[in-house]
Amino acid sequence: MSSPPGPPRFSAVVFDFGDTLFHSPNGAEALVEAGLDRDRAQRLWDELWIASKTAEELAKGRDRSAELHRGAWLDLLGRLEPYAPGIAEHLYDNVIHADAWEPYPDALGVLRALCDRGVRVGVLSNIASSLRPLFERHGLAPYVEAYVESFRHGREKPDPALFQAVCGDLRVAPAAALMVGDSHLADGAAVLTGMTVLLLPPVPPRTPRGLARVLDLVR
Repeated sequence: MSSPPGPPRFSAVVFDFGDTLFHSPNGAEALVEAGLDRDRAQRLWDELWIASKTAEELAKGRDRSAELHRGAWLDLLGRLEPYAPGIAEHLYDNVIHADAWEPYPDALGVLRALCDRGVRVGVLSNIASSLRPLFERHGLAPYVEAYVESFRHGREKPDPALFQAVCGDLRVAPAAALMVGDSHLADGAAVLTGMTVLLLPPVPPRTPRGLARVLDLVR
């Protein structure tokens, strides 16, 4: 007879928001609507999205306030203006702003499963607006115990203080928490506070994110 499962390996799991639990609408669609052929539009959008995650862009501190967020993103999106005049404002309002983002198909099931196992769940994001209303709208809020958002603290990941803050809100030691994200620059810094880190590789929008790996790790 097999023995009953032991306690979870981690007492808490902390998720990044963008490109981890939620994905943005595909900005290439707006470029196609502006007259670009689909292949070129997708290539331009993919290049810009990759650029948005570089150390150079992250160093601009765009997620410390709504004003900084808008300014930094409009500057970056301005690279697309030669191809579609006026597209920067449209993309910011309809693609970049978090209200337009949608959860990956496996997000809800994994969050529910963690809560069923007694694992506390937090969200830690470099973000310039409140995430709770978005999580409520998509039915994920009942499974999230703590939100730590950069704009409320005036600092961003990889600042260790944010990882310490979310562990404090979840009432767990960093060594008992798993950080799940997509950026080695931002999320990977959690190891400096004693957290274990799982970094997920990119997947196409609207396909499962691979979050079931989290359940394997907490068993």
